Amino acid sequence: MRYITDWHVHSKYSRACSKDLELPKIAEWCERKGINIVATGDWTHPKWFAHLEENLEEVREGIYRLRTSTGGKLLCRAVNKNKSSSLPSLNHSITQPLRRPTEFMFVTEISQIYKKGEQTRRVHNLVWSPSLETCKKVNQELTKRGFNLKSDGRPILGIDSEALYKLLREIDDRIIIIPAHAWTPWYAIFGSKSGFNSIEECFGSMSKYVYAIETGLSSDPQMNWQLSELDKVVFISNSDAHSPKNLAREANVFEFDAPPTYSDFVRALKEQDRNVFRYTIEFYPEEGKYHFDGCAADLFCCSPEESIKLGERCPKCKKKLTLGVHHRVEELSDRKFETVVDRKIPFKSIIPLAEILAEIYGVRSTTSKKIQLEYTKLTDQIDELTLLLDTPIKTIISISSEPTLGEAIRRMRIGEVFKQPGYDGIYGRITLFGEFGPKKLNQEKLI
Repeated sequence: MRYITDWHVHSKYSRACSKDLELPKIAEWCERKGINIVATGDWTHPKWFAHLEENLEEVREGIYRLRTSTGGKLLCRAVNKNKSSSLPSLNHSITQPLRRPTEFMFVTEISQIYKKGEQTRRVHNLVWSPSLETCKKVNQELTKRGFNLKSDGRPILGIDSEALYKLLREIDDRIIIIPAHAWTPWYAIFGSKSGFNSIEECFGSMSKYVYAIETGLSSDPQMNWQLSELDKVVFISNSDAHSPKNLAREANVFEFDAPPTYSDFVRALKEQDRNVFRYTIEFYPEEGKYHFDGCAADLFCCSPEESIKLGERCPKCKKKLTLGVHHRVEELSDRKFETVVDRKIPFKSIIPLAEILAEIYGVRSTTSKKIQLEYTKLTDQIDELTLLLDTPIKTIISISSEPTLGEAIRRMRIGEVFKQPGYDGIYGRITLFGEFGPKKLNQEKLI
């Protein structure tokens, strides 16, 4: 049985996050997106924790669902008939197939700022907890130590990563920590601005318990394969969603014979079990907002090779460039990815469905009514990830109001894309038809 997971999301209590990030709406969007198990996010925040405690019940070890009274059977009805939906309703009638209710795991992001090696470090880590009870113990201990958990869903703790991991495992030795968006320049284990050069340098004696890293939107597994240092860990990919519509832009695909538990997922990561962990779903890394080097103020970006020639300074304002993920990976790499590709968990790159529709319709915003209506019509019938990854092109053409969608998804699947890299906080752009957009196509050739 296939399980798709997204282990990095936030709640409405995190800064710069949508007020729609509440459990019933997260569950609804996950079922529409094709996510089976999603992180709760933000379980250190007192108000969000109370919301989780009130609305979730455990169905397997470490796996929770919404209580029926709060929407646990939300999408057992037709999506377009759900009046509480955060998506636009439609006038047409579509029979919604029964989808598995969304399940939750207690995973949250912690921000840490601390001194180590005479340098200020800024690191974000994902903390996995096996139960609601363990989360409560962690929150009590952090509060007792004077950490402010009320200020943000992603709290800032002035504690070393090694010390934090030791503390958490003393509370419950089933807790694991996974470095979040490992290459982001400003807040990450390998970030060019305030990170480390190795897992050991960051976690010390606790490195043996680091089973995975999150590659982040601006890198993909292939880039990470260039570091032999990372052979000891597996790579996971998550959305880091700050709004429901961004769920599933990255995810992880597993195959289990029986519904998995928290311990099943930890074991799969620890053992790098390719029989269970089948592949990750990736953003094209060029679309990530820290892929290339650049200066946002002057709208200047360049490759690592070019920035080295420039002395890593903006040719316009002469200030230091923000060195992107690609630059940092190249700096630490010690081999070519081709030498290990056959031993690694594979990945598939996607473009979110709303972005594909926006290109086809010739608009830059994915929030237009026309795109939302078409998106809802399509995902009423087939969840987004199944549509992008598995659905036959002939079927896509038959259910879409836009005949070009089939060709767009065909191109996406084979990597026939145009890339404009992101840099210094500015998202890149991935297109399927180039700057002139899609031409009128002979649909018979696509079937």
